[in-house]
Amino acid sequence: MYLITCAAIALFFAGCGFSGSKENNNRKMIEKQDVTVHDVHTYAKPEEAVVKHLDWEAEVDFEHKRIKAKASLTIDKAGDAKYIILDTKGLRIEKVALDDSPRQVTFTLGDRDQWLGSPLMINLEPNTSVVHVHYTTGDSAEALQWLAPRQTSGGKYPFLFTQSQAILARSWVPIQDSPGIRFTYTAKVKVPKELMALMSAENPTEKSADGLYSFTMNQPIPAYLLALSVGDLAFQPISDRTGVYAEHAVIDKAVYEFGELEEMVQAAESLYGPYRWDRYDLLVLPPSFPFGGMENPRLTFATPTILAGDRSLTSLVAHELAHSWSGNLVTNGTWNDFWLNEGFTVYFEHRIMEKLYGRDYSEMLASLAMQDLKKEVDGMIKEGNGPDTRLKLDLEGRNPDDGVTSIAYDKGYFFLRQLEESTGREVFDSFLKKYFTDNAFKVMTTEMFVTYLNEHLISKNGLKPMEDIFRQWIYEEGLPEEKPVPLSGRFDSVNQVLELWTGGAKIKDIFLDDGAGADGWSTHQWLHFLRHLPEGLTVEQMKTLDEHLQFSESGNSEILAAWFSHVVRHEYEPGYSQLEQFLVNTGRRKFLMPLYSEMIKTGDGKKRALEIYKKARPNYHFVSTNSIDALLNVTP
Repeated sequence: MYLITCAAIALFFAGCGFSGSKENNNRKMIEKQDVTVHDVHTYAKPEEAVVKHLDWEAEVDFEHKRIKAKASLTIDKAGDAKYIILDTKGLRIEKVALDDSPRQVTFTLGDRDQWLGSPLMINLEPNTSVVHVHYTTGDSAEALQWLAPRQTSGGKYPFLFTQSQAILARSWVPIQDSPGIRFTYTAKVKVPKELMALMSAENPTEKSADGLYSFTMNQPIPAYLLALSVGDLAFQPISDRTGVYAEHAVIDKAVYEFGELEEMVQAAESLYGPYRWDRYDLLVLPPSFPFGGMENPRLTFATPTILAGDRSLTSLVAHELAHSWSGNLVTNGTWNDFWLNEGFTVYFEHRIMEKLYGRDYSEMLASLAMQDLKKEVDGMIKEGNGPDTRLKLDLEGRNPDDGVTSIAYDKGYFFLRQLEESTGREVFDSFLKKYFTDNAFKVMTTEMFVTYLNEHLISKNGLKPMEDIFRQWIYEEGLPEEKPVPLSGRFDSVNQVLELWTGGAKIKDIFLDDGAGADGWSTHQWLHFLRHLPEGLTVEQMKTLDEHLQFSESGNSEILAAWFSHVVRHEYEPGYSQLEQFLVNTGRRKFLMPLYSEMIKTGDGKKRALEIYKKARPNYHFVSTNSIDALLNVTP
């Protein structure tokens, strides 16, 4: 058992009384200024010694694909603490020193666990306040992706980016890698002078002449929000506090796509209080980035797959922005509580989009989310993974990335929406604003949230107890019978077209020649259309759809991914070349897993999947290859 310590009020947490024996056994005393919760994904024992500040000095070596660094960790420790334990994975520890002394001290690097890596135990002296760890990253540091020039838009210089969530920060920094342990940091980073370095901190807007960069992050963050990127980058401002970084070939397109960034920040602030991180900038990464976005404070990492040219996919930006409150500001205590990050963020994202574009627009997003959620729940239960359809997870002995499913995101969202609909929007908004204010820069677990919910939403407003609702959504498998039903009138025209087509009408008689749709459909309407095409389409029907509506030639990655699922399912050979091109040049796991999963359902499809993956794998980040290797039963 490993423990997390974080600031909080004095109270004894007795739980909700209905969370089951495992949760009851995990209850801990909350002492004055300390909340102690169970985290199975760290070796750290912060009740003995805890990191409060990181000062990082590093040199990025593209030739050998490694980072040589010194991590100086300012710590708080119990008076009799004899050691501190850090999380590491694949790091080559060269030496360790304490405070201002050059003398090396004893350390022990423990056995390596598949997911957790190795504990680094460092002996302390009575007055130790700073620990210096000199090290080099290993050959297979899982957080780091080194890109050759050919894998970038510019094609001239290499590129590096990190992905620390969930527990990969330990593969490039020796740190207490748990979401409940927060620290501030400063950094000095040396890179080739042709390149720019950026971190989740105060950032430069121009290249340094000598390749030296300094960074400061004054707000405390957990290790999974540590981020670094190095490349041939340019910056353009959107407003006084927002802007975009991207490769030169992409920057103009990105600036247009994110032109409403300041309006998004203002919309978010009007809902749930001031933005607490000073600046909000975006970095558009090369295509191998495995996620849609990563909410690194002050610098969201974003996939180029959202550059659709019409701002139709910017709900992803609203999502990452919302993390500045839910996740970055109020953080899940453990990865078993991951839904507290993502469910809140999806709810907040939809509220931002509603404020900017109207209720009918946000209800399209909610309708698609419910479609995704039902499909995921049904699939997980069918495969025997019913326990993972609970909001409160049990990931002990597992990769915490196993919890990155629609459950945390969409079931979490619909639970919060159920609370909103049960209590009224005005009351719920007041509660959420207080929640983000009261718990800013603190940790939150599921049980702590329910306690806070009962006190500040239910009791405060004289509402009826909601234990049954909490139990059904948080601790039971599947979806409750009573749940929100999103409705968007914008899908009515889509349903009418589907009815006409399945009734025998010809596509060319339904749609305009330019394929725009009779009503100028949005991306989300097209996705609804593609998701509801009938089963058993013939090759001729697929050809007619593609020739008239030009799905294979779409510049919209969401539409492409939805179309390619039909290409695979209906064995539409004319679409195979575009499918392969998409898979080789797109690293976003959200798109990759469904397509590879569909391909392996047949013998020929699995053979094709393996052939494509052999070409594509070098372009993918570890987060994606780790999942696809297991899916395809490939040994790296």
